[in-house]
Amino acid sequence: MSDDSPAEYQGLRATIRERGTLRICLILVGLIAMSALVVALRATSLSGVIALLPLLVLAATFEINFFIHTGVERIGRYLQVFYEERAGVPGWETTAMNYGANYRSGLDPLFSTLFAAAATINFLTTLAVAREPGWIALSLAGHLTFGYRIASAKARAASQRAIDLDRFRRLLSK
Repeated sequence: MSDDSPAEYQGLRATIRERGTLRICLILVGLIAMSALVVALRATSLSGVIALLPLLVLAATFEINFFIHTGVERIGRYLQVFYEERAGVPGWETTAMNYGANYRSGLDPLFSTLFAAAATINFLTTLAVAREPGWIALSLAGHLTFGYRIASAKARAASQRAIDLDRFRRLLSK
């Protein structure tokens, strides 16, 4: 390891901490923005494609959340392989990964249930403002597509740690 290793390690741990905080704030702001749009659409009785705007905000919030989560997990696996395993000393990353594998906590790092519930509520409010069957069908298709995206992202996130761990181990062995 180089002389910069402690600084790199501390910087990456700080990045994980900061991004974790950012994710929570982002989700809160995204849900507030979506809710405000739903209320505004309901109050102004606007319909048509504009009724899909809250779904777009919700989906963008989820995608950014997923992107940040993926990056944080990848940094964690890097630290696990290049700092903990290389030194032969299991630290936080190894311990946290083993804990999660052995003790299912029921925590959902992507907040999938929250996003699915928000999408369901959003769809029901779309029914109240959409007056034409075509817009209702389009809204249903959009919400179902978003539901599929939530499920596929959750499945991908569940396998990401093992994949990243394997990839970083291969990089280390080169």
